[in-house]
Amino acid sequence: MEGRVPDKVPIHHVSVSSRIASEILGREAYVGGGINQWREALALWNGPDAHAEFVERTRADAIAIALAMEQDLVRPDYWRDSRKPSSRIDEHTFRYEWDGGRQWEIRRLDPATELYNRIDFSPSPELELEDLEAQVEKAESRVRGYNPTESDFPDAAFAMNKVGQTHEIRVSCLGTAIPVDDPLWMEAIILRPDLVGRMLDVQAEESIKYAKVAAGMGLTMLFGGGDFATDSGPMYSPKAFHEFVLPRLKRISEFCRSIGAHHFFGSDGNVWPVADDLYGSSGISGHYEADRRAGMGIARVHGKYPHITLIGNITSHTLHTGTTAQVEAETRECMEEGRRTGKAIIGCSNIIISETPMRNVRAMMETMSRYR
Repeated sequence: MEGRVPDKVPIHHVSVSSRIASEILGREAYVGGGINQWREALALWNGPDAHAEFVERTRADAIAIALAMEQDLVRPDYWRDSRKPSSRIDEHTFRYEWDGGRQWEIRRLDPATELYNRIDFSPSPELELEDLEAQVEKAESRVRGYNPTESDFPDAAFAMNKVGQTHEIRVSCLGTAIPVDDPLWMEAIILRPDLVGRMLDVQAEESIKYAKVAAGMGLTMLFGGGDFATDSGPMYSPKAFHEFVLPRLKRISEFCRSIGAHHFFGSDGNVWPVADDLYGSSGISGHYEADRRAGMGIARVHGKYPHITLIGNITSHTLHTGTTAQVEAETRECMEEGRRTGKAIIGCSNIIISETPMRNVRAMMETMSRYR
């Protein structure tokens, strides 16, 4: 974080699928994406004891895979879904109900991809811009009366107790994003900018409250942000980023600095169109999911913004579809750039997906060990 040339280049993989982790650990690993949500659904379906066992195991496995892959920064938790299913349809499919059963959805696990997809759901009324105002008012009321405690970070506390003396623990608590997957919020950027600003103010206030508690626990690597870019650039205009997101990022960054914590913004994709704001003006300490394939290579970014710490840069795409030689070359280049700049934590920039060839994962790990 200080930009000094490290004795060893630090390592962190943003996420690891269950199949890959299981291959490395030699047993089924309770980590990953949708598959871990399905496991939690199954555990909740089987009763309190089964759920307690799931919680204990997923916490332990998150640490186990980090240690097995020689990571210096530990992800203490993987995807969760604490809703108890209302019924089990088959081995991989659960139904969830709420609002007295008037609202429902059905989710099914695809074991090959480890995705836990929503395959059917109850019809919902189409929302209008006026409905967003009610959502914002509710969020404003909630955040005013909410004061988080250490109990809000049970997985991070577990990891701190187990490996906090030898490793850094990351914690996700600083979300700051316009919901790019909701067309109504994208419309609101133009038609109701006041609501977008208020919603981001709520996110900033909540982030600051969480940051204070996390830092008090000794957690200083604070993750947040939110996906907003593809390989071709941001999903909304740089002007919108400047007007809506930047002021809130500044506020969070200033608070984090005041308590000795580091503010990391997360998004893959090409963020060059907003780089002056994101890297130059926002005050963030670093960027995770830094996406080499989208143009955010370490050397290129540090050529203009040498103060930013980057996390990731080995692409899921190369690991999944590349040859072993291509994986070795990209990994070596990332490690060498990380050593030269002293401002990078190297690893897969997104999830190491379940269908990644193990020979490529092994090649990445061996190359990382060789060039540390």
